[in-house]
Amino acid sequence: MSRTALVTGGSRGVGQGVATALVAAGWTVYVTSRHGTGPDGTIALACDHTDDDAVAEVFARIERDTDGLDLLVNNAWAAPRGFGGFSDRFWERPVDDWDTLIDVGLRAHYVASVHAARMMVARGSGLIASISSFGSRGHLHSVLYGMSKSGLDKMSFDMGHELSGTGVTAVSLWLGLIRTELLLSLGIDEFAGFSLQRAEDPEFVGRVIDALAGDPDLGDHNGHTLVTAELGVGYGLANNDGTTPDSHREAFGGGPLFPPATAAAESLG
Repeated sequence: MSRTALVTGGSRGVGQGVATALVAAGWTVYVTSRHGTGPDGTIALACDHTDDDAVAEVFARIERDTDGLDLLVNNAWAAPRGFGGFSDRFWERPVDDWDTLIDVGLRAHYVASVHAARMMVARGSGLIASISSFGSRGHLHSVLYGMSKSGLDKMSFDMGHELSGTGVTAVSLWLGLIRTELLLSLGIDEFAGFSLQRAEDPEFVGRVIDALAGDPDLGDHNGHTLVTAELGVGYGLANNDGTTPDSHREAFGGGPLFPPATAAAESLG
């Protein structure tokens, strides 16, 4: 029986790569985007993730069409206006940066998770995976960017606590540098000090999520924040060209805070 996934913000970048990898792994994949576009093999739905009614309709559509939802990948994201959103200091930026980086980058994931949990708990299984980053651990891009990613990690931690015993797992994923089409088009060898040769393909992230969803010990990760590059090593996965992506753990001064850093270190030991 085909497993069903929803990837929010699945028309480009990380979301597109994740959806593509899931399709290749045999999933039935729904994707959302503002314009209702998605990669080949997916079921693309138009959705503005700041519109709660539109989000509710996406989940209603999946419930009508399928036997249930097995995987939610919270990936929808919106950049603040202008490149200055990541080059100017917080007091030099308009306060409405909040509307993209928090309302879309955090609140929208909470809303989608509520709908997904209602479907998954009723069936007694499922995975809610939220795309976060090392910006939770160290400064990255902007104040509001870090706030949104830290919020995702804490959201997954507390959701995991409340989902305990239901068969549903919530995790937050720290991605490293991603080899998006845009980044590769720049013709550079490194970005912000990180090698593009050892960065992560968007499809790599999708393969990691597929492996995690099928892991018989998935429940052991409930509420945890996980590093995709490290999961990839554990699952024996690689980029499209066979390279193994680097973890940025050392560069950002340590690992996830949820579970606490000491427990995380022990679990990797």
